[in-house]
Amino acid sequence: MQRGTRIADHDMLVPPASGQKAAFSKGFGQRALLTVDTEEEFDWSGDFHAFDYDLGHIRRLAKFQEFCENIGVVPVYLMDWPVANSKLAVEIIGDAARREKAEIGIQLHPWVNPPHREEVSAFTSYAGNLPPDLVREKFLRLRDVIAQNFGCMPQIYRAGRYGLGRHSARMLAEAGIAVDSSVRSLYDYSKGHGPDYSAHPVWPYWVGEERRLLELPLTTVYWGMLRQLGQILFPVADRFPRLPGLLSRLGLLERIALTPEGVSLPDALRGIDIAIDDGLPVLVLSFHSPSLVPGNTPYVNSEEELDGFYDWLRGAFAYLQMRGVRPTTVAEIVDAVVV
Repeated sequence: MQRGTRIADHDMLVPPASGQKAAFSKGFGQRALLTVDTEEEFDWSGDFHAFDYDLGHIRRLAKFQEFCENIGVVPVYLMDWPVANSKLAVEIIGDAARREKAEIGIQLHPWVNPPHREEVSAFTSYAGNLPPDLVREKFLRLRDVIAQNFGCMPQIYRAGRYGLGRHSARMLAEAGIAVDSSVRSLYDYSKGHGPDYSAHPVWPYWVGEERRLLELPLTTVYWGMLRQLGQILFPVADRFPRLPGLLSRLGLLERIALTPEGVSLPDALRGIDIAIDDGLPVLVLSFHSPSLVPGNTPYVNSEEELDGFYDWLRGAFAYLQMRGVRPTTVAEIVDAVVV
């Protein structure tokens, strides 16, 4: 895959044309990528603050990294400004990256990333809602800090809160980013000022006709007897609080994301089956790093639940291996995609 700096100012909030679907070299098969939104700890139910956060969970990354190496997975740490400036993160993640046992990417949380020229709010927590010049300056400062502290130039980006904007494609291409993984297909965040990805495909696709930026959406699938109509029916059902649960219990329709956060392992395995049977070339799994300490996120509230979190990851990757899906890396994906 060749990278360049020229790309049309493509609106990444608009689903791609059918001809933009990406293909991979023969022999690549189907692979799985583990991405970690590596970020500060903050109150998910509260307001956003530029400086009110903690990084206590970073020390747990050493155990997590050891776990990944034991199961043969190379995680991608998509780190934001507080983490990129953490000496402990540099020690733990930097060592793993130098040994090629981890990869480093960029994640922009605009509210904690200088320069701080916007009024911090739910609206401005989505980078795509900020002026393009301000977003670019925040992004470039973060990219340069990562390059300086970790000695590498990241190839992959994820917007915090999946907050892409209409000018994101040009910014990423000009910065030499090869892969974006901000699109959370089949999800709509427009009620909270965010993007609507409900009609975006799960399959990797090219952003714009220049084929300089590959979109690698987080993997979510529809399961159930009505799953072929999921993109039509689920947005309607989601307007009624109890209807999605009823459809799921009846085996008619369920949305399954490949994450240990709020998704049971049996449900995730059903989602993996759907993704594999549909021929998805790259399954993208994800979670937020603060979940590695109980109480930081709604998904892990005790050490027992943290054990279950690790069991989920262990079980998911064991099942993927059984189904013939090997772990992969961003570097392998970039090398294998056909331009």
